[in-house]
Amino acid sequence: MAVPRTRTSNSRKNNRRSHHAKTPKNVAVCKNCGGSILPHKLCMHCGHYKGRPVIQSSQDEE
Repeated sequence: MAVPRTRTSNSRKNNRRSHHAKTPKNVAVCKNCGGSILPHKLCMHCGHYKGRPVIQSSQDEE
């Protein structure tokens, strides 16, 4: 069984974890309605993807 020879110091441990910070998600703008969407995803507000209608939303039916 592997056992470390010496204890890892707090400085060394924290330096290793310096790249683990969370970053905010990228947000794109829908070309049809101008709402905020995740990139490469369907717009849940209007049902469009890349400017084309994919699903009918409740707004279209009214």
